Amino acid sequence: MSECIVVNNVSRLFGPNLSTGEKIATKLGAKVETRSVRAVSDVTLSIRRGETLGLVGESGCGKSTLGRMFAGILPPTSGTVTLDGKPLMERGTKVTTRVQTVFQDPFASLDPRMKVGETVAEGPIAHGLTTKSEARRYVGEWFERVGLDPVWGDRYPHQFSGGQRQRIAIARALAMQPDVLICDEPVASLDVSIQAQIINLFLKLTKDLELTTVFISHDLSVVQHISDRVAVMYLGRIVELGPVAEVFGMPAHPYTAALFNSVPKLVLDADELVHFDTIEGEVPSPLSPPSGCYYHPRCPLASEACLESQPIIRPVLDMRAVACHHFEAQLDIRAND
Repeated sequence: MSECIVVNNVSRLFGPNLSTGEKIATKLGAKVETRSVRAVSDVTLSIRRGETLGLVGESGCGKSTLGRMFAGILPPTSGTVTLDGKPLMERGTKVTTRVQTVFQDPFASLDPRMKVGETVAEGPIAHGLTTKSEARRYVGEWFERVGLDPVWGDRYPHQFSGGQRQRIAIARALAMQPDVLICDEPVASLDVSIQAQIINLFLKLTKDLELTTVFISHDLSVVQHISDRVAVMYLGRIVELGPVAEVFGMPAHPYTAALFNSVPKLVLDADELVHFDTIEGEVPSPLSPPSGCYYHPRCPLASEACLESQPIIRPVLDMRAVACHHFEAQLDIRAND
């Protein structure tokens, strides 16, 4: 299976936002300490054609920033993003419509002043995928594919439920006839029953349309259900990558294991029915990350080597990659559980 979209040594820094006082002080010659946030740090990742890659991690780990670089919405500070070997962006501007995005909040991603049919038709008309005279029929076909009545194109977003709005957002993305779909927490704001409907819709559409998909989520059960491979992020870096069954069944990085263990579980033989294994410590500030391995302040396996050197992600086992000095010890712990 050939590679479709590739990020190579991609990093993204966000510069400091100075207050008015700091700007004035700087112009007057005063020294003001400024620090940049490294949201994504030196990520190399490829997605095969027709594959669904799940991207998981704690809030603030950089997964949405990486997803926006995959989508061509946000230019990388360094590194490259290519689609079939060609740059996705030139001079900070996206140069293809073959990558589209479904965002988390359908309340915010749809223009409340436009009829939803006009919203879905706007991009295809602008890029010659349909004409104004054929737009109603074209939009109606995509509405039917996502489970909506075509006559609803004359309504406004406020006339729909959250699940219906997300279906409209999916139709808008697919109406551009993309090869790659970036889904950034697309079910996080929906009720559980509606989440299941949207997930099943994603599974059907990705298969029928042979889409390559990046599915970003903090919900591990959703990622496990929908993805072929999973990439685990921590503080802007990929720490583990591999097939879903192998990573969920035998995590090789201590952070991956801790993340999976933090999912609430029923404990029927205890006084409390719900049991939480929380990850020790706090996520370090991206303004001042720790030396060496970023995870070492919270890691039970941390050694002197972890404090001194940043582990490089490297192939281990079959079709797996991990960035950890002690992944063998983690695998031994998991095997003996």
